[in-house]
Amino acid sequence: MNRPKDDKPRLDAGSPDAAPETLAPDFDQFTQNMGRLVEEYGKVTAAYLKPIERGEAKPAATEEVSEMVKTLGRVAERWVSDPRKIIEAQASITADFLSLWSATLKRVSGEATEPVAQPDKRDARFNDPDWSAHPMFDFVKQAYLIGSRWAEDMVERTEDIDPHTREKARFYVKQIAGALSPSNFVATNPELLRETLRQNGENLVRGMKMLAEDIEAGKGELKIRQSDAHAFEVGVNIATTPGKVIFRNEIMELIQYAPATEQVLKRPLLIVPPWINKFYILDLNAEKSFIRWCVSQGLTVFCISWVNPDERHANKDFESYMREGIFAALDAIEQATGEKRVTAIGYCVGGTLLGVALAYMAATKDKRIDSATFFTTQVDFSKAGELSVFVDENQIRAVEEKMAKSGYLDGSRMAGAFNMLRPNDLIWSYAINNYLKGKAPTAFDLLYWNADSTRMPAANHSFYLRNCYLENKLSKGEMRIGGETLDLKKVTIPIYNLAAREDHIAPAPSVFLGSQCFGGPVDYVVAGSGHIAGVVNPPTKVKYQYWTGGKAEGRYEDWIAAATEHPGSWWPHWFAWIEAQATKRVPARQPGDGKLPALEDAPGSYVKMKA
Repeated sequence: MNRPKDDKPRLDAGSPDAAPETLAPDFDQFTQNMGRLVEEYGKVTAAYLKPIERGEAKPAATEEVSEMVKTLGRVAERWVSDPRKIIEAQASITADFLSLWSATLKRVSGEATEPVAQPDKRDARFNDPDWSAHPMFDFVKQAYLIGSRWAEDMVERTEDIDPHTREKARFYVKQIAGALSPSNFVATNPELLRETLRQNGENLVRGMKMLAEDIEAGKGELKIRQSDAHAFEVGVNIATTPGKVIFRNEIMELIQYAPATEQVLKRPLLIVPPWINKFYILDLNAEKSFIRWCVSQGLTVFCISWVNPDERHANKDFESYMREGIFAALDAIEQATGEKRVTAIGYCVGGTLLGVALAYMAATKDKRIDSATFFTTQVDFSKAGELSVFVDENQIRAVEEKMAKSGYLDGSRMAGAFNMLRPNDLIWSYAINNYLKGKAPTAFDLLYWNADSTRMPAANHSFYLRNCYLENKLSKGEMRIGGETLDLKKVTIPIYNLAAREDHIAPAPSVFLGSQCFGGPVDYVVAGSGHIAGVVNPPTKVKYQYWTGGKAEGRYEDWIAAATEHPGSWWPHWFAWIEAQATKRVPARQPGDGKLPALEDAPGSYVKMKA
């Protein structure tokens, strides 16, 4: 039966039996597309097998699967060891399903009923009206919610289990629940079913084609595209703030940005970004660029651009990044400007490195950094957040064994770990959009940056995992670098410590604890949103807010409850803090005019290296 072009298929909510009548596709076209779908699936298989045939396949994720099975097995053991408790758990879920079945029967017979289970208001997976309007899909949705919440509750109610195992179990249950959501399958998602019938399966053909391309790009592993990879080019329409590379060594390039004002603050600014991502998160575009905004305020801005390491950098450790990164940058800034003292910013793990450097400098009486700002940085890892599920002796050993073979950790591993913290938003939503709806992702600079991952040197990453996440040595005063035992209490310079209220990577309570590790004045500030949006929040967009409340004392919960909320960006508040410390201004400095000639235009070469 050929359906008129303007007759959009829909799911008839009035009667489940009537739904198929309004969903008839063009069967000839549908059959042809199913044949094409099989052809595209063959390409998917070929893309997967090609690295295996060439001997280039990456090791399978057997360790991760084994860890998940062992963790959830420990939870199951606690329940089955007590027959009374397992009967209680079974009775709980059985009662919920009986309630759901009863409510569904009443609804089908025409009675109004209240839902047994409803999705969270922020859960966008079930926004399509047919999830609630159509009894069949409403039943599937509620059954899924009952089952996934029951599994989560089982983890929470497990007795005699250590906190780390419980945290891992929560994480794995979240991954499994996300993967099994009915929204991920055509047959159980009303929107996908409707779209597939409307397009006669053309969406699935396009999606299968993109799936083959993404497996090809991942060299045998699926690398889900989150943005249009061809819409941006670093240095062309992203990372475009004018400047010059004035120094380069094995692990970093130092960029000096061109001034935008005739006078600048005498004291330069050094930015230390994380090496697990590329620095241009702070220079996405002219509107959102923190670096460009700093230049416009009259700061002489220098930024480290880390190399994308390979096997040649295997032995570059934390001390190497401190000496050849931060200390080399300080030397270069003095040559470029004549200034011996700077203010510094460290972002995420770049902030952890800056904290280590400050403690080392305090121990060796090095006073070249006058004040420091930390963006979503942890120095105390006792409440390290969801990433800690990846850190224990067995998992670190497995990572170290992988890195020993290549000399580095592949950037996709860390990117995958970050995506798994929000699987519904950063994994499954794109899988549905790309491979089931057949829609190419839109051009989004933030997600382009997110996919532009970097590798990590074996020695550096191993030191970081063990000394920070596993043993928390920095906050305990036990970390040793360059023959010195580091004590953050000896760091007495002024510190601006920015946390983000919804940060899953460096949780605000963890940053709050870290504020108490330093020996000098610390201004603790909390930004709205998360790890990225809380930092990249320009004043022109009054999108989020920030909180101030003075010294980080007592409990985080008490501090935030008493803090003062301010609308808009924290950037001007931070700049006022910077300017008050050293108000003197001097004529603007041009990159390359000092003792260090310009090597090339910003953003340099290192940032363009692909993983």
